[in-house]
Amino acid sequence: MRAEKGNKKIIWFRNNLRTHDAAFWNHIQESDEVIAVYCLEPKWLEPTPYGWKKMEVFRAQFLLETLADLQQNLSKNNISFYFFQTDAVRAFEQIHEVFPFDTIITQAEWTYEEVAVEQKLKTAFPTVAWKVDYDQFLIEPSNLPFSIEQLPDVFTSYRKKVEQKWAVNEVIIKPNVLFKKIEMPFSSTTPSVEQLGYESIVVDERSAFPCKGGESEALRHLKKYIWEHQQITTYKETRNELVGIQYSTKFSPWLANGPLSSRTIYHEVRKFEDEVLENDSTYWVLFELLWRDFFKCVSMKYGNQLFQLSGILNRNYRWKTNEKAINDWINGKTKYDFVNANMLELKSTGWMSNRGRQNVASYFAKEMEQDWRIGASYFEAYLIDYDVHSNYGNWNYLAGVGNDPRDRKFNIDLQAKNYDNFHVFRNLWLTKKAVEL
Repeated sequence: MRAEKGNKKIIWFRNNLRTHDAAFWNHIQESDEVIAVYCLEPKWLEPTPYGWKKMEVFRAQFLLETLADLQQNLSKNNISFYFFQTDAVRAFEQIHEVFPFDTIITQAEWTYEEVAVEQKLKTAFPTVAWKVDYDQFLIEPSNLPFSIEQLPDVFTSYRKKVEQKWAVNEVIIKPNVLFKKIEMPFSSTTPSVEQLGYESIVVDERSAFPCKGGESEALRHLKKYIWEHQQITTYKETRNELVGIQYSTKFSPWLANGPLSSRTIYHEVRKFEDEVLENDSTYWVLFELLWRDFFKCVSMKYGNQLFQLSGILNRNYRWKTNEKAINDWINGKTKYDFVNANMLELKSTGWMSNRGRQNVASYFAKEMEQDWRIGASYFEAYLIDYDVHSNYGNWNYLAGVGNDPRDRKFNIDLQAKNYDNFHVFRNLWLTKKAVEL
């Protein structure tokens, strides 16, 4: 049955899969008719030109757990959530037949694949109003002390300017209201990875990130990390370790698709500093959040250059595509046991430490001189915490076509000695069991 015309609004979820500190609350009133929608684009499940899917099983599993939790949290406000395994235009056309929505509320995106989907929707529904927020930043672009066009290309310059003010907005409080429940003839069930065509996975006992997706888990982890265990007080000393779940914040997977807000982290850290302790480690967590914001600004400033072989610097090298070298890198069969251990960890768990990522990317791009976009695509497929801006920004950086003013190349033997001198990490992953995976 077709719903009556009124204030009919769709919350179109993308990488903002949460109900805390969520900008969509600013655009809905209790009198509105509201539904929430997520569209899993079919191309995410299709093979890339390199052979792997755009989204492999670890990232898919984390996403599905996040969506299931989101549905539960939205239901507390009586907002129905619908899952579509089809492109957004087709899904919205089906919805419009029974729910003639007049407003789409969503998170601002600016990378070309996401913008292309938006443009198709705007063409299909030219009279629909759009409410769009930059809901993934710590410091929104409009609060920066410079325009995006004037963004410094070196992180240190950017950081020093934004730290003068720390213009971080307050978190958005979730309202305690119940909306009119809207029942639709669509699926509100999140599928399993097997239903999406993946093989089922069992969490590897060696995983440094054995956590589930979803806002509820993210907020529990945040509380535990900062307040209960107070691991934040030693973050700067432990952040480059390689083994176990304790060594870094592990916020990044929840930040990546949005069940955790960077503003929430910021304000919790500031509260901890006020009430308990402020030191280099508490600052360093905020420092890392600024890196994340910086790469979002870089991708906004440079657009599609971020994805081009010559990168944001428009610098041309003679890149190679040696299939054996690429496969050896993926399967942990290079001349460096440190690279091999990190790549096997990624293949087995969907996780790799920041230290590992820098080394394996430097090896791939600087030493083997392989087309860095292949490495970036592999990370996109496998990393649970894949974020388009950080991933491609970091690959630009490490390939020598991005924001690294020193164009450094990692000495992998020295890195292994400095960060895994007793071979604890390498022994964990370079066992017979790991190699056979």
